[in-house]
Amino acid sequence: MVKFLNYLALLTSITIAGIAAYFSVIGMATMFAGAYIGTVVMMTALETGKLVTAAYLHLVWDKLNYLKYYLLTSVVVLMLITSLGIFGYLSKANIEVNLVGDGNNLELSILDTRINAEQSKIDRLQERLEGLDLVVTTGRPQDRNYINRQQRDERRQIAEDIDTSIDLITQYTEEKLPIQRAQLEQDSKIGPIKYVAEVIYGEEESVKYLDNAVRWVIYALIFVFDPLAVLLLVSSTGLIARKRDEEKPKVVENRYVLQVPKSRVKDLSKDK
Repeated sequence: MVKFLNYLALLTSITIAGIAAYFSVIGMATMFAGAYIGTVVMMTALETGKLVTAAYLHLVWDKLNYLKYYLLTSVVVLMLITSLGIFGYLSKANIEVNLVGDGNNLELSILDTRINAEQSKIDRLQERLEGLDLVVTTGRPQDRNYINRQQRDERRQIAEDIDTSIDLITQYTEEKLPIQRAQLEQDSKIGPIKYVAEVIYGEEESVKYLDNAVRWVIYALIFVFDPLAVLLLVSSTGLIARKRDEEKPKVVENRYVLQVPKSRVKDLSKDK
């Protein structure tokens, strides 16, 4: 059972380390997008070297000279670099989600502005129409008939303009519906982090500190992600190596004591 757990721990550590390495490689490559392929190759080699070095140091620490301290420092620095890469990867994902939401809000804001502009236009046209009605109802009968004939075309144009604005408002409102639906779906994606922010900062202040809540979650992840993989790898490889040493057949040394009589010892000395 213990042997199974050792190998399971080794497999788990390699899996976690592989996932952490993937996040780190992509995150660092995103930071240095100008040399994307080169960064991927470099970080892949460093991630592999980090794991091998950590296991190697644990197994042969007592057999190494002072260079082991440099190797240990390199492993620690590489763990920090891996954490930075993971931070970059997760931060990028959060930024992309926010950009989609900001884009939806911008489109909705533009459509609202257009709707308000058309509504203001309708209000002005209605005020103008009411002004025409006031002129017609206050003049003399012969003047009212003359003005009415002149304003007939103007009234028709005002009615057409109002209808056009109403049609545009309907069109803009219909254009808002799919964007609003997409925004609701986008809000559902960031819903969990809103609850985290509410736990940390309270319900009223949570909206202001969503980004901070995301950072705290990322910090918690990188604090346990790569260190867990490295320490689990070191522990499992050490236990497996120790178990194999214990299972090796022991070499039995038989020692015999030869007793020689004193008389024989004197004879030997005379022979010399």
